[in-house]
Amino acid sequence: MSNDDVPFETTLLVRDTCLCLHVQRAARVLARTFDEAFRPLGLTNWQFSLMMALNRPEPPGIGAVAPLLGMDRTTLTAAVKPLQRRGLVAILNNPKDKRGRLLSLTPEGRALLAQAVPIWTRVHAGIEGSLPEGGNDLRAGLVTVSKPPKA
Repeated sequence: MSNDDVPFETTLLVRDTCLCLHVQRAARVLARTFDEAFRPLGLTNWQFSLMMALNRPEPPGIGAVAPLLGMDRTTLTAAVKPLQRRGLVAILNNPKDKRGRLLSLTPEGRALLAQAVPIWTRVHAGIEGSLPEGGNDLRAGLVTVSKPPKA
């Protein structure tokens, strides 16, 4: 073993303790679970989350939705395009800011979201039921690590 080699014990330590690895693995499993549940509606879990973020009394601006979903405006704009092509989301001009765009669920989008909510409720309840404290500690921890670091 050379001085540049990482000991196998370190590999095991990272495998067993790395928060990033555990969150990524859990996120992939959750994503697959919800993707499968939403498949009959032709939605992914990501599209469901995006549509829920748009389910507001007034259409939000792209700049307001992007941080909620933990993404930048360009990525959000690209993610909206398939929903727009399906007629589920409309991109509107912002009457208060000619450069800005607003995102709005169409009537078809609202109807599909209404079909998706009972699926989410059922699957989510099953997952929460399998977690200690119904997932409250996990949720609180994820909220904490999701906040941007203080300068």
